[in-house]
Amino acid sequence: MTPPRTRMHREIREIPAAVERLLHHGAADITAAAAALRDRAPPFLISVARGSSDHVATYMQYASELLLGLPVASVGPSVASIYRAPLRLSGAGCIAVSQSGQSPDIVAMARAARDSGALSLAVTNDPTAPLAHACDRTLPIHAGPELSVAATKTFVNSAVAALWLLAEWTDDSDLRRAIFALPQALEAACQFDWPDLRVALEGHSSMFTLGRGPGIAISAEAALKFKETCRIHAESYSSAEVLHGPVTIVEQGFPTLVLAAADAAEPALVEVADQIAAKGAKVFITSTKAQTARCLPCARTLHPLCDPLALIVSFYAMVECVARTRGIDPDTPRHLKKVTQTR
Repeated sequence: MTPPRTRMHREIREIPAAVERLLHHGAADITAAAAALRDRAPPFLISVARGSSDHVATYMQYASELLLGLPVASVGPSVASIYRAPLRLSGAGCIAVSQSGQSPDIVAMARAARDSGALSLAVTNDPTAPLAHACDRTLPIHAGPELSVAATKTFVNSAVAALWLLAEWTDDSDLRRAIFALPQALEAACQFDWPDLRVALEGHSSMFTLGRGPGIAISAEAALKFKETCRIHAESYSSAEVLHGPVTIVEQGFPTLVLAAADAAEPALVEVADQIAAKGAKVFITSTKAQTARCLPCARTLHPLCDPLALIVSFYAMVECVARTRGIDPDTPRHLKKVTQTR
């Protein structure tokens, strides 16, 4: 008997519509924030986030460095909330990402950045939340209510908002066009739930997820969701790092998911995937170029920076199925609640 569908499943299926809603309603806030960043011309950006939101920030970091050559540093929120140590951020840009906008440490760091002279931006699903009041500008992500504990559509919409901000800042017409085509690509991505990978995970409680460049953020998000929804101890690594030590735990049948976009890092990811597969691991990669690893079908987009967003949607569709077949309700992971407020 097939387990009943979950709220997580419904929210994954809502992702294309949620992105469409952001594109329809978010333009004014995005363009105003991009203009403010152009005027400020910050020498660097900082990001403030935790959990899935921090994976959005990592994705934005790579996009910023690739598109603008502008470095992004992740700042620990406890610098402001626990240690109360001032940072010299005058002239910088601060992007704080929090789906709920409620965590006191994120709010404290965003406020401290603004007070120290940074242009502080909030990316949140609640434009009335404390984070919005702590920042100079707010970018609502328009994802709609998300009831499942595991964040899916809020993760994707936050990442789209961050990427769109960079596209407007740089006036990148190709990237803008790809972003506005995302709803169709994400609809296609929802159809892939990777049954072969699901079978390979049976009986396993430990695995790797791998990425490179912007894809490392998606790998980290995937590893978190394996833990949250399936109680699988997944560890995320860059393909450039996994052979420097972690590979020693690989044994026959060890499951590994390699999330490759169609970008300059794909050949390197394929090479490592094939090497690990040759050691006996069950390696699956979102590329058609592998020789030993198994190729997963995926939806490609109109821009390499958008590809990771389609990959995470297919991953979400897959991991929700894995949770249900393991008899786990992904909507209510044990020990977790929807909003985690850290200080």
